Amino acid sequence: MHLIFGIAWIGASFYFVWLDNHLLPPKDPDDDRKGVGGELWAVHGGGFYNAQKYKVAPAELPEHLHWFYWEAYTTWLSGVFLLCLIYYAGADAYLIDPAVARLSAPEAVGIGIASLVAGWVVYDRLCESPLARFPAVLSGALLLLVCAAAWGLCHVFSGRGAFIHFGAMLGTIMVANVFFVIIPGQRELVKAKQAGREPDPVHGVRGKQRSVHNTYFTLPVIFTMISNHYAMTTGATYNWLVLIAITLSGAAVRVYFVARHKAGSGASPWPLAGALATLALVAVLLKPAASVIGVGPAAAAAPLPDGRRMVALVGQRCAVCHAAQPTQPGFAAAPNGVMLDTFERIVTQRDKMRVQLASHAMPIGNLTNLTEAERAELIAWIDAGTPR
Repeated sequence: MHLIFGIAWIGASFYFVWLDNHLLPPKDPDDDRKGVGGELWAVHGGGFYNAQKYKVAPAELPEHLHWFYWEAYTTWLSGVFLLCLIYYAGADAYLIDPAVARLSAPEAVGIGIASLVAGWVVYDRLCESPLARFPAVLSGALLLLVCAAAWGLCHVFSGRGAFIHFGAMLGTIMVANVFFVIIPGQRELVKAKQAGREPDPVHGVRGKQRSVHNTYFTLPVIFTMISNHYAMTTGATYNWLVLIAITLSGAAVRVYFVARHKAGSGASPWPLAGALATLALVAVLLKPAASVIGVGPAAAAAPLPDGRRMVALVGQRCAVCHAAQPTQPGFAAAPNGVMLDTFERIVTQRDKMRVQLASHAMPIGNLTNLTEAERAELIAWIDAGTPR
């Protein structure tokens, strides 16, 4: 449901941003006199379409007026449901990492909810402040907000929990823009026309500002929603810097395409080039060979860990979840079907184990208290071919 609703919301959002930027002045003088500010001809699905946008509102409202907001609301509601189901109900496993901050489940959940509320309040106040008259200055202030949120969340939650809350904060800002600003402004325009009053164009200006912000937030939100699949990012030593870099790259991609879609304008390729270069740099820095725990000369010269003890250690630290019958509370089946409860299964999964151990992605939230010495031993054992 969350995926389907999100596709519907993002698709509509991207389309209307594209449409706005492709509008051309109407050629028909009658359209200009009617208040049409721009129009676009398109062909799709075997038919021709003529979209027109009014400068403020038409002289008379049509009988049927389509609204776009349930896509946003249902995406957020289903996302919050998942957040509560996975990260709040399972806070000990997915949200809390004692190595980052020793929090109780209620404390972690409280901080998570507060981050969503605070993110919207601070963002909204910035947009309503005098800074709004200076888009470049406002953008700088929002950049500071995003960076502060990434740093703060990564210093209180597990990597997975921090990334998902960062995305949830941006997603909450996006849907709050729709709920508190864009839709109320549109309703006011409709009420003004129904009452015979001249609509106030300020509502259109504010709505456009928030809509543009939403399109810049979209790609970072999409990444954070699937970031649990990329342990090398959430488990990086400076994961907050990784999060900021990917967020800025996603926003820069949208900056490029928004500029490219503007009729008659040549878009600078630098935002796109900068985004791709940043993503490439992040990928290089986080590749497994660069993020593993080095065994060092002393460890390399030491005797190899005893195979039987390593199997027992995997059973104690890993197989409580990754087993045919997990014993860790909250796990009814082995995550992703990965089972490590026999030597043969460990050998089959050892390459994946090494990546997960080296990136600190596993044990999740370090539920089983794997020490750094044990982690290094397991990696050295895997590198030696998991001798029995």
